[in-house]
Amino acid sequence: MLLGEYSYALDAKGRVFLPARLREELTANVVLSKAVDPCINVYSREAFESFASRLFALPEIEMRDVRRFVFEAAQEVSPDAQGRVLLLPALREWAGLKKDVLILGVGDHAEIWDKETYQTFVSSRNAEEMIRLLTEKQF
Repeated sequence: MLLGEYSYALDAKGRVFLPARLREELTANVVLSKAVDPCINVYSREAFESFASRLFALPEIEMRDVRRFVFEAAQEVSPDAQGRVLLLPALREWAGLKKDVLILGVGDHAEIWDKETYQTFVSSRNAEEMIRLLTEKQF
């Protein structure tokens, strides 16, 4: 399970460190893709294949744009010897990454956020709505 919040900075080449704790869980290769929120999803290859298989189980005619969105900028990468991964410009642009980033473990995957964007996102969260959803879903 991927957990925690980690603060890093992008280097001049658009690389970011993946925290050692997360790298242990993610395995050698990771898949980076756009998320619905303005961030980058980081999956182990196995977790991404599971996600993709659920996506492909849905009707193609309804989901073709979603598939394009998910796969068009996705990339499979291996962290270098220092634990860094290169983020494609399309992914950096989607997430609005500038310099300071947060990497969040969110269970089955991690997310890479621009630090300022994430702070704005968190400040607009509605705790009552999250409690309502958890109650409604009988969590």
